[in-house]
Amino acid sequence: MKHPKRNCSKPFRSVRRAVSIFLSATAIGLILTGCAPVGPDYTPIQPEAPERWSSEMAGGLTATQPDPDALAHWWTIFNDSELSSLEERAVSGNLELQTAQSRIQEARAQRGISQSRLFPAVGASAAASKIRSSESGGTGKKIELYAAGFDAGWELDIFGGLRRSVEASQADLEASQVNLDSVLISLMAEVALNYVDVRIDQAQLTITRANIKSQEESYNLNLSRNQAGIIDELAVQESLRILETSRSLIPALETRLAAAKNRLAVLLGRQPGEFAQELSEEKAIPALPVTVAIGIPAETLRRRPDIRSAERVLAAQTARVGVATADLYPKFHLLGSIGLESIDSGDFLDWGSRAWRIGPGASWTVFDGGAIRQNIKVQNARQEQALIQYQATVLKAQEEVENALVAYAKEQRRRDSLDRAASAAQRAELLARDKYQAGLVDFNNVLDAQRSLLILQDALNQSIGAATANLVRLYKSLGGGWEFAAALKDAPK
Repeated sequence: MKHPKRNCSKPFRSVRRAVSIFLSATAIGLILTGCAPVGPDYTPIQPEAPERWSSEMAGGLTATQPDPDALAHWWTIFNDSELSSLEERAVSGNLELQTAQSRIQEARAQRGISQSRLFPAVGASAAASKIRSSESGGTGKKIELYAAGFDAGWELDIFGGLRRSVEASQADLEASQVNLDSVLISLMAEVALNYVDVRIDQAQLTITRANIKSQEESYNLNLSRNQAGIIDELAVQESLRILETSRSLIPALETRLAAAKNRLAVLLGRQPGEFAQELSEEKAIPALPVTVAIGIPAETLRRRPDIRSAERVLAAQTARVGVATADLYPKFHLLGSIGLESIDSGDFLDWGSRAWRIGPGASWTVFDGGAIRQNIKVQNARQEQALIQYQATVLKAQEEVENALVAYAKEQRRRDSLDRAASAAQRAELLARDKYQAGLVDFNNVLDAQRSLLILQDALNQSIGAATANLVRLYKSLGGGWEFAAALKDAPK
């Protein structure tokens, strides 16, 4: 028995027609999506900066432009190998840095999601089912239904809402990357500040123990003179009082020292207590350099990550105004599907089981009670807030630098005065003891001299540390350190 010939040219013509329609619609969509997106176009802004800092250039400060490499490695000016080692280890171990890195990955993935909406979405499906209709309302027969195919949909970004969304995601990603720089700057400064605290506390312990030794000598001298009947018990008790008062300072200083070491360990991502042995050797508080170049305000404001982050936030919010504005307009789609459908599994793969559908679609919110326009107002208000926040960030940055400049210069002046006062107090204490032993003055003169000496030596030590800490804060306010740390963080392991 001869089978009738199947006309294969007609099905292929149908497929070619469908493909032609799809390609034509795609071409039209690409042309339409080339239109400029709605909403405001963002114009990058630069911080307004004065020509020079208002603070006096004193204490070794100069307005010359700092060397970029020196600013990136500012802690090396202290010539302290231990500090440099701690800074490098902090970059690889700090947990806050790892969190900031994770936020960058999150923002990069969010940008990918926004970009994916610019392309067609294709899905595949398959199903097999048995159906029985009601005998009362139908035939009561059982049928089988088999279906498989691909569905595709594509929103034509004619008014640019999707492109604005990508702009916002890109700006968010850049803000996250800049925020990592801010974390790096804070980390480098915190490591240095806590290291300085360790050296301050160690120096303070040395000073206190030296004073205790001197006071023990005075106490023993008074005790022997009292036993010999030369002086009464009052001098003995007074010397014991000042001795025990000095001894009571030791536990508090040791507590502060342990806390500073533990804080350093946590900054480096280590267990508290791990640096107790490494930092057990006493070293001097890092000394200040002769000169410090700080440059001009404009350059400082351009390099500060917090200002760059605020600018990126403003860019993202400007793009979101466009996303909201695009909702005022219709949305156009290209929809299509191709597959196989059959009520008999034996015929499922036959050419006659093919099925397809293609065509454009459109949707438009005709009435929503003004929600879209209100959302545009919301986004515009947030854009205004982002601009205000940017301006506030610029002012805060200038304030931080000006305060750091004043603090650095004035603390050095205070330190010099305290140094002279402490030298005089030390000489006075020696003279008071000599005269007391010679019987020329009573013991109250010695007590006053020892008390003044301890107070002034403590204040001098604190001032030396404060001057160094103020320089650290100055470099932090200048935005120093993130280039070195970022390069070290990204270096291949």
